[in-house]
Amino acid sequence: MWLTSSSIGRKFVMAITGICLVLFVTFHVLMNAVALIWPTAYNQVCEFLGANWYALVASAGLAALFIIHIIYALWLTIQNRRARGNDRYKVTARQPQVEWSSKNMLVLGIVVVAFLVVHLIQFWYKMQFQEMMHHELAVLPQLNGAPIPPSFGTLFIQQAFSEVWTPIVYIIGFIALWFHMNHGFWSMLHTIGWDNNLWLNRLKSIACWWTSIVVALFIAQAIVFTVRSHSNYYSTNLELQEQYGEFWKAKGEAIIEEFQAEVAVALNNVDLNDAFAAQTAQKKFLEENGQRFVDQAAAVINGAEKQCPEIKTQVIGQLGQFKAFLEQNIQKTEQQAK
Repeated sequence: MWLTSSSIGRKFVMAITGICLVLFVTFHVLMNAVALIWPTAYNQVCEFLGANWYALVASAGLAALFIIHIIYALWLTIQNRRARGNDRYKVTARQPQVEWSSKNMLVLGIVVVAFLVVHLIQFWYKMQFQEMMHHELAVLPQLNGAPIPPSFGTLFIQQAFSEVWTPIVYIIGFIALWFHMNHGFWSMLHTIGWDNNLWLNRLKSIACWWTSIVVALFIAQAIVFTVRSHSNYYSTNLELQEQYGEFWKAKGEAIIEEFQAEVAVALNNVDLNDAFAAQTAQKKFLEENGQRFVDQAAAVINGAEKQCPEIKTQVIGQLGQFKAFLEQNIQKTEQQAK
C-alpha cells in the first residue's frame, strides 16, 4: 500500500494526521476559553463529554491520530537518516533557507509529547478515566481533603495550577508546540499539493498567525488559571459553589434512595407482621451494609462542606440526619451483639 510503502505516502499520512491534530488543538484552546470566561459552562462541557460513548469514541480516535503521527514521524526520521548516511555529519553549518524548527521537528515533538503526558495525568486521568472506571468517591482525587467528581473541571484547574511548577511546564510545552505547529502547519499543506511559490509564502504567513494566536491564547489561559488558582477563585466563586452544591444534593438524594431500595429488597421475603423477623432482617442488613452507606454519606457531606460552604442545601441536612440514624443503629446493633 502506497501510504506505507512510499516516502510520499508516509508524508501524506503525516500531513493528514497533522491537520486533524491542529484542528483539535484549536478546539482545545477554545474550550479552555470557556473556562476562562464562563467557568460554570466549562463544568457543563466536562460533564457532557465525560465518559459517554461519543466522547470515548472521540478520545480513542484522537489517541489513534497521535500514535499514528508519532510512529510515522519516527519512521520518516529513520528513513531520512539512513538515506543520508554519513553525509549528515559532513555539513555543520545550517543553510540559511532551512528553518531551525524544520531541523528539530523530532526534538520539538518529543518535548510536546512529554508535555502532553503531564497534561493527561493532571486532567484526562483524573476526569474521563475516573468516570470510565466508575470509581467510588473515596478513591477519587482530592482537593483540600474532599473528593473531586470528574465533572468538576474547574477544581482540577485549581488543583493543577496551584502547583508552582505547572505554569512553567505548560509555557515550555506551548513554546515547543509553537515551533512544531508553525513549521508543520504549512509543511503538511505543502505535502498535500499547495506547493507553488505564491501559495507557499501565503501558507507560511497563515501558519505563523494561526499558531501564534492559538499558543498566545494557551499561555494567557495558563497565566490566568495560575492567578485564579492561587487566589482560590474556583473554590470561593458563588456561582461555582451553587453548581457544586447541585451535584452533592443529587448525590445525597441518590444515596438515601439506594438505601431505601436495598432495605425494601432485604425485607421482600420477610413477613412484616412478624416484628421479630422484620427486626432481625433489618439488623442483618445494617450489619452487612450500614457502614458502607455511612461512608458514602460522610463523603458527600464532606464534599459539600469543603466545596460549597456558603451554599446550604436541605438534602445535606437530611443526609446528616440519615448518617446519624445509621450510626446510632449500627452502634446499637454492636452493643446487642456483645
